[in-house]
Amino acid sequence: MLRRFALLFILTIFVLPLSAQLRKNAAYQNYIDKYKDLAIEQMHKYHIPASITLAQGLFESGAGQSALAKNSNNHFGIKCHADWKGKRTYHDDDNKDDCFRVYPSVRASFEDHSLFLQAPRYSRLFKLSPKDYKGWAKGLKACGYATLPTYAQRLIDVIELYELYQYDRGKYATHVLPEEYHQIYLINNLDCIIAREEDTWESLSQEFRQRGRRISARKLRKYNEAPTKDFFPPAGTYIFLHKKSTHADKDKYDRDYWHHIQPGESMYTIAQQYGIRLKKLYKLNYRDADYIPEPGDLLRVR
Repeated sequence: MLRRFALLFILTIFVLPLSAQLRKNAAYQNYIDKYKDLAIEQMHKYHIPASITLAQGLFESGAGQSALAKNSNNHFGIKCHADWKGKRTYHDDDNKDDCFRVYPSVRASFEDHSLFLQAPRYSRLFKLSPKDYKGWAKGLKACGYATLPTYAQRLIDVIELYELYQYDRGKYATHVLPEEYHQIYLINNLDCIIAREEDTWESLSQEFRQRGRRISARKLRKYNEAPTKDFFPPAGTYIFLHKKSTHADKDKYDRDYWHHIQPGESMYTIAQQYGIRLKKLYKLNYRDADYIPEPGDLLRVR
């Protein structure tokens, strides 16, 4: 599945003499440092070795520098296929204007890669030990993930050069997030958490900085459309880590995309529930800013 638009980057590694190939690359190390926690998280969730996820991400995205990775957050070169409902982009690959998936975040790309490997053709891989990165690398090639004859060995080489196998075992294999950290969910193809009573914009910004993800309190307020600096959503509300969308996620709700208002709900909490921008929710329903929803009312969310 190596993509032509990353070919030049990859060839600079593949065609060099062995001694040159085995020198560590700063771009590779930066990619590993940035995404190792995400790969470990996926390992715990889907039982795919973190070393394999990182090695594939490195190759398929040119260490995050390919056009597909930069412009579409697609780090694994996954094409659209018939069941893909999300955004699309087109690049010449095996065929002219091949369709590739577009993701709202790198996290969504890593998640979709894990789900992609749940297909029946890869089922035999999950009989292997999560520590058997060599078996996984050879199995991916045998199952048809890539056409490059040396694909399996290239994965193994980079795993061993950068010691990526360490993320499959020891403290990483049993790693769990500190209890006080928030679980990250995917709503409307956007990363989000659930607000707690004790949370503030500043405390959330600090937590994610500790987790290697820099999001300022100001950006969190902006993404979640806080009306004032002192406002914070009620406990149980989704807090988004990206700018919200203009519509609810397609195919996730009733066919007509209507929300039935419940007691205690507001336009703000409804917008947060679906990951929709508040102004767009008013506009979708032809409502003025002074509209107060009442139980039994219907609101269109897409």
